[in-house]
Amino acid sequence: MAIALINIAVYLLQLLWIMIIVQVVLSWLFHFNVLNYSNSFVRGFSDTLDRILAPLYKPVRKLLPDFGGIDISPVVLLVGITIIQMLLGGLANDIALSQAR
Repeated sequence: MAIALINIAVYLLQLLWIMIIVQVVLSWLFHFNVLNYSNSFVRGFSDTLDRILAPLYKPVRKLLPDFGGIDISPVVLLVGITIIQMLLGGLANDIALSQAR
């Protein structure tokens, strides 16, 4: 049961990882005028991602110094998610080994 919960957490973190990548790529596409906000679907999708991810970026942005317009909070968050996934994988492995004994 515990391994199943850990696997669910890992999958949710992977989904979050993908959402961050999509949001970063969308922001680049808006910045370089490949996409614009006149399309209601694109605007709604981007706003939804911003509303979901902004609470996660906010504490990271408070900790980071100002880099002159460059926002590296998504990178820091991706590294943090990867570390948490690795820790959860190790925990699942430890639980599996202890149940096998």
